This record gives sequence, C-alpha cells and structure tokens, in this order.
Amino acid sequence: MKIGLLSDTHGWIHPRLFDHFASCDELWHAGDIGNIETADKLASFKPLKAVYGNVDNAVVRTAYPEHLRFIIEESKVWITHIGGSPGHYDYRVKPQIYETTADIFICGHSHIARVMYDKKAGFLYINPGAAGYNGFHKYMTAIRFQIDGKNIHDMELIELGERGKVVI
Repeated sequence: MKIGLLSDTHGWIHPRLFDHFASCDELWHAGDIGNIETADKLASFKPLKAVYGNVDNAVVRTAYPEHLRFIIEESKVWITHIGGSPGHYDYRVKPQIYETTADIFICGHSHIARVMYDKKAGFLYINPGAAGYNGFHKYMTAIRFQIDGKNIHDMELIELGERGKVVI
C-alpha cells in the first residue's frame, strides 16, 4: 500500500501535490485541512483518511474525527493533529502514548517535517510538516511511503518549494 501523507494545508493544495501522489493508493491528512472543499478535492483524487486540526471549522470537525486509529496491512496507525514529538508529546495525547499499541503515530501542527523511531513508545513517529501556503514554515512538505505488512519502506520527503513561492 502506497501512502501520500500531508498536513496543515490550511485550505490550499499545491498543484504539484497531485503529481507526487499519483501513484499512491490512499492519502492521509493529519489535520488543519482548512475547509471541507480542500478535503473533498483530495478525496475525489484518492481515498482519504483525515483528522481535523485546531483551525478546522465545525463542518470539517463533523466530517472527520480528532483521532483516527485503524489497521492497514498489518500495521496499527494512530493519526491526530496535535501530538507533539518524541520526548515532548502534547499533554492531550501523552497519557495514551505509552499505552498504545500503534506501530505508526502521525501528527501535524508543528509545520516541521520529522520522522523517527520512538524506542520508548515503540512506534514510528511521522510528522509530514506543512503542505499548505499559509503558516510559519519555510518549505512546504509532504511525505510518501509504502507499507507492506509491518514493513514501512521507501519513505520520501517531498519538498514543494518555499512557502509563498509557488513554482509549477
């Protein structure tokens, strides 16, 4: 299963993102979608799994949950928007972090792309950074990877360019 992972679009989708995700089986969005039209555009392109973030309105919050847990292939996945990072998990998820049986923990919010294995929690931590035009990040980013059973491989950081400068 090939996954396209993004977060923090804030209502805007980079036009090249569709080229980067053309070979993906599913798209996962880790919150701050921005509006339901953005979610609908992504969902009409590929099957979409998403959570809402702190900037999302009631329409997006009605359509998507705050936390999404599911199994894909043989891997247990937990997606939420505000999760913190290894060693600095947000107080809202910290009690569950070390009790979870997730293989992959995905969050957004920080606008900082980061992938690392958290030995203490026993899962792969992924934050795809921010794919949107608005925010405080310097570069727009997303991630693409594959899952075969419990094997996560071919992970690629996709740089879409500097925020504020769209080159197609």
